[in-house]
Amino acid sequence: MSASPPPAAAASDHLSAPEPDALKLSGPTPSQSRFQVDLVSECGAETALASESSPPEYSAEPLRDAASGGEEAKGRFRVVNFAASSPDAAPADSAQNGDTVMSDGSLHSSTGGQQHHHYDTHTNTYYLRTFGHNTIDAVPNIDFYRQTAAPLGEKLIRPTLSELHDELDKVRHTHGDGFANGEELTPAEEAAAKEASESKGVVKFGWIKGVLVRCMLNIWGVMLFIRMTWIVGQAGIAYSCIIVIMATVVTTITGCSTSAIATNGFVRGGDLFNIFSSGGAYYLISRSLGPEFGGSIGLIFAFANAVAVAMYVVGFAETVVELLINFDALMLDQINDVRIIGTITVILLLGISVAGMEWEAKAQIFLLFILVTAIFNYFIGTFIPVESKEKFGFFSYDASILADNFGPDFRGQTFFSVFSIFFPAATGILAGANISGDLADPQMAIPKGTLLAILITGLVYMGVAISAGACIVRDATGMESNVTLSGLNCTDAACKFGYDFTSCRPVGGGKSACKFGLHNDFQVMSVVSGFGPLITAGIFSATLSSALASLVSAPKVFQALCKDNIYPGIAVFGKGYGKNNEPLRGYLLTFGIALAFIVIAELNVIAPIISNFFLASYALINFSVFHASLANSPGWRPSFKYYNMWVSLAGAILCCVVMFIINWWAALLTNVIVLSLYIYVSYKKPDVNWGSSTQALTYHQALTHSLQLCGVADHIKTYRPQCLVMTGAPNSRPALLHLVHAFTKNVGLMLCGHVSRRPNFKELNSDMLRYQRWLLNNSSKAFYTPVVAEDLRQGTQYLLQAAGLGRLRPNTLVLGFKNDWRIGDIKEVETYINLMQWVSSSKRSPTVPLNVADQRLLDASQQFQQKQGKGTIDVWWLFDDGGLTLLIPYLIANKKKWKDCKIRVFIGGKINRIDHDRRAMATLLSKFRIDFSDITVLGDINTKPKSEGLTEFAQMIEQYKLREDDMEQEAAEKLKSEEPWRITDNELELYKAKSCFQPALMCVCVCVCVCDRSMPLARKGAVSSALYMAWLDTLSKDLPPILLVRGNHQSVLTFYS
Repeated sequence: MSASPPPAAAASDHLSAPEPDALKLSGPTPSQSRFQVDLVSECGAETALASESSPPEYSAEPLRDAASGGEEAKGRFRVVNFAASSPDAAPADSAQNGDTVMSDGSLHSSTGGQQHHHYDTHTNTYYLRTFGHNTIDAVPNIDFYRQTAAPLGEKLIRPTLSELHDELDKVRHTHGDGFANGEELTPAEEAAAKEASESKGVVKFGWIKGVLVRCMLNIWGVMLFIRMTWIVGQAGIAYSCIIVIMATVVTTITGCSTSAIATNGFVRGGDLFNIFSSGGAYYLISRSLGPEFGGSIGLIFAFANAVAVAMYVVGFAETVVELLINFDALMLDQINDVRIIGTITVILLLGISVAGMEWEAKAQIFLLFILVTAIFNYFIGTFIPVESKEKFGFFSYDASILADNFGPDFRGQTFFSVFSIFFPAATGILAGANISGDLADPQMAIPKGTLLAILITGLVYMGVAISAGACIVRDATGMESNVTLSGLNCTDAACKFGYDFTSCRPVGGGKSACKFGLHNDFQVMSVVSGFGPLITAGIFSATLSSALASLVSAPKVFQALCKDNIYPGIAVFGKGYGKNNEPLRGYLLTFGIALAFIVIAELNVIAPIISNFFLASYALINFSVFHASLANSPGWRPSFKYYNMWVSLAGAILCCVVMFIINWWAALLTNVIVLSLYIYVSYKKPDVNWGSSTQALTYHQALTHSLQLCGVADHIKTYRPQCLVMTGAPNSRPALLHLVHAFTKNVGLMLCGHVSRRPNFKELNSDMLRYQRWLLNNSSKAFYTPVVAEDLRQGTQYLLQAAGLGRLRPNTLVLGFKNDWRIGDIKEVETYINLMQWVSSSKRSPTVPLNVADQRLLDASQQFQQKQGKGTIDVWWLFDDGGLTLLIPYLIANKKKWKDCKIRVFIGGKINRIDHDRRAMATLLSKFRIDFSDITVLGDINTKPKSEGLTEFAQMIEQYKLREDDMEQEAAEKLKSEEPWRITDNELELYKAKSCFQPALMCVCVCVCVCDRSMPLARKGAVSSALYMAWLDTLSKDLPPILLVRGNHQSVLTFYS
């Protein structure tokens, strides 16, 4: 709403009003902002009311204060969105007014060729008055949801939450948040978007010329004129109608599925944004099912279209050769003449296609006119009985002929073999979708044009079947000598007309001697028609139009496939030329493939493979709709409502069945190719995110299964170590990551915890995306989980309590060894030890054991990524912690890289019971079904350590002693409370035996890959941090990589079934 300010306000206005000529614009300028902002006085109700009743103007208006004097301007702003920019319009002058006016130039931003418009705070904070409040909050606008620049509108970016909160005074230089809908464009798409936004005069077609005409021309192929009558002769009218209905059911279901996918958002294979020239079936499948299915079917669909060019051209050439035979004008022989004529034809068709879509569309209209004329010519001829045509088996409509031809008369064929011959006639329903990029409105054109084309062509095929069966007999000699006068021994429908054609009928399954009739003459429609040459022209039109449509479709689909860069080495064929982005290299590739198959010159050899490729595409399109509906994604909202997920599934199954009915080996070959390409793309894992239904269904299944897990109690047999590994940034501690990954890969959950002390949540979210991608790129099956906390202990506590989902929660904490504990901040050591004490004493459900593992890694970071040579995994199972100390080495030894490492078990015992203890442990390990190479009983485990070890241990702890004997008791207690890590004399005396025990466990390990030991327990409040770290350091000194493990004393191993 806008209103003119009162004269007083205008007089006192301190804003400089633009010149009138600069204000009258026909549209927004390229430098203009996404909003036109007008200050409106809150008084002047009459003017405001008048303005409300008038339509909005697309012109800038002078900005004036609503009040006089020094009072700040009050009013609301009119926000006018412009659907498109006019590059020819002159820029509007901007008003300069501190807090209330935005300059046009500051609101324009151009990034990568795209015009991304933003709110700007370049000079001053500004406010929009939305619903009577000062705010820059934006109202809903379609341009916020666009993915790139397009002829229908520009990509706009709404204000961020930080701007709405407290950053209005900052300059917004860049916008790293990208697209509002979450899909960022690749550099290739950015360049294509720029080219699309700058192009002019692009040819776009409506639903009739772009979809209806193309589909009808493809469906009305060779079969209509030279095979439909033969099908009626073989199958009869009833079965012929069933064959047509079956094919129509398949194409109708697929057409509905195609319409559902095409109307679920813009078909980005060359849609209104014109990023790619076309995607067609490839885009429909890939953006629905993902790159695995989409890439495989896109490649074979493009290839099928290229081979289809050869099939239609060979059909055309065969008809021409038949005419040459009639005139005795063969050039060489029948096969070579087909090759010569086919080569010349495909060259001419290539020239028409390269000339551009506009010329190709004009040729399609001309060919359709000839085709429709030929069809009408046939139907008109069926009502005109001509005596000279009776000898060829045509008697016009007659009830006896209808009755005679109603049932089947298979001669060397079956119902399904006849169906397989007819079905290729129905494989043209995607002709319109294949050029979706050249359609003005694909969402409207594809459903409307495709379904109407299926209806019209289906009715025509049914009409031809019924009319041919009602007025043409199955066999005729073409000679006047077959006229019979008596008709006493004649039982055919032709007998009542005075003809007896029984003499040339096949006997005992032999070959018919008749040359005419439904069974014998493929050109019988020319005999029936009012003007025979029009049927020949119709055959030419049907074959050439279908060949032309396939010649255009194949490069377009291949171009879209090349742009996605799913398969290496084919991107060179995706380059577009001209204002319509024509893939000239793709045309040449299609021409080469077509020419190679034209050399075969055998229609029956080419057709089966093509039909199966098309049916594979149809099956996947139907499956796409079923899959998307099953995933129940909120993004699946097709505007075409006349579809059903179960009908689509039935259509997919029906397509697969038809594939094997038509030609089982071709169907098998097609499935092998699709499966091979699927496996390749699955292995390559292209870096694309199309929001496919595969993603949606994966989420749905993960959510469902996670909820199902919550309903089942934990069982000891299904225990898995689910580790929270405090790696920090995953790439900063790769050795820790790789070792834990060795026993969690495909076994249990692994979370990479990272405690950050900087409460910058924007950076936190950015790190989540970056490090999770790093994990995926390094084939690490783990989740990166950051948290903001004051220290390591608090952050780890947060993660252990909140990380995970349902039963997928960490039950094992893995910490890297604090190597710098003697030279670093001792307070961090206190935090480190307190964390382990808290974990050890944490109360959890007895069915969810919580374990602690502490790891010291001494070798290079890549050590655990390499294949381990022959060696051992030493397990020092000194204390029974529930079996975790034994389970982790077993899981490691089962991995392929560790298969040459054997498990050795070390246990404590007494010298006089060594054999007994060894046998007992061997029995236990056998019951656990854990293979081992040796069991060593440490009979001298309580032997006093060497004096060198004790001296070294004493030197290690010397600087951390409290020395309470050298100070007053009060001072000692105060110092102990301030520095709890100090070691008291009482503590040393109390744990003297244990302190001696740790040096006694020091050993020399040879050819050990990993050493696994029971970790001593850190009693909370009893053992100081410095003493405990001295124990761990002494215990792991000069050893190979060692894991110090302490379970929570709940069993994780069982020998019961």
